[in-house]
Amino acid sequence: MKRYLLAATLVCAPVQAAADPSIPDIIDDHILPRFEALATTTDTLSHVAQETCLPASEDLRRAYGIAFDAWISASHLRFGPTEVDDRAFALAFWPDSRGATPQALAKLIADQDPIAFDPDSYADVSIAARGFYALEFLIYDDALLQQGDAQYHCTLVQTVAADIAATAAAIHRDWVEEHADVLLTPGAEALYRNDEEVLRELLKALTAGLQFTQDSRLGRPLGTFERPRPTRAEARRSGRSARHVTLSLEALHDLAGHLAAGDAALTATLDQQFADALARLAELDVPVFAGVSDPQTRFRIEVLSQAVGTIRTTVLTGLGQALGVSAGFNALDGD
Repeated sequence: MKRYLLAATLVCAPVQAAADPSIPDIIDDHILPRFEALATTTDTLSHVAQETCLPASEDLRRAYGIAFDAWISASHLRFGPTEVDDRAFALAFWPDSRGATPQALAKLIADQDPIAFDPDSYADVSIAARGFYALEFLIYDDALLQQGDAQYHCTLVQTVAADIAATAAAIHRDWVEEHADVLLTPGAEALYRNDEEVLRELLKALTAGLQFTQDSRLGRPLGTFERPRPTRAEARRSGRSARHVTLSLEALHDLAGHLAAGDAALTATLDQQFADALARLAELDVPVFAGVSDPQTRFRIEVLSQAVGTIRTTVLTGLGQALGVSAGFNALDGD
């Protein structure tokens, strides 16, 4: 699996910060509401799955979509509670370049592994068989739906949904009970020594989220001109590929706005750049980026990717300077 791990070195820069963000506001208005929504919607998903586990159920698919929306809107916040026990990967094991998820699920189904009957123990299975992408296979993949016993398949849907809800609840609980205070109380012996290090973490989350959207959500299906890869689009089975780009950009725009607070010119620039990217995406009307093989559509998707890249440049240079923090950024991808 290619993981775009961020080796980000951020140091205080000898410039006068122009932006004046409020860390409490970022926590109260951006972070906590997203993880509360994730906990609430995944709990609903788990309850719906208990009532109707049939893959074709509109209620199940609707609950799945709403919960997945909540995760995508929070998925750039990959620090603190989401890092504990690889929770972010337990919710979202993707990209999956080796097809580990369908393989892991197919083995569970073929063996009728009894672990599917124990939601509390399900966290011990391969991380590829957990989370939103595993559940997508279970309720949308035609090949997997034909495999094994229908009742076991139903149980697996219920258990994966319950596991998602438990993971989301743990992340939310840790933010409310502990990690929000960690951001608010930096100190010499604390995880963050000062507010600048907290802002550094938040800037890294923003740059990482933009890179993941450009390199993975758009870059993977684009592939190369000679070899486009439409089947590598994120969540294509459920028709959510472009929706994830929209949700991600909207969430990242909100965080960027909070970080740029106090710098009117920079805020206006970021607002315009995010609006441009979102408008280009809306005009595409390609839910799963299947058009990457068509030269004209491909060109428009490439322009969208470049628009996201422009935002990244503004964030790494203009926003970093406005915060009094400079960012040296490398994306490392490994199998």
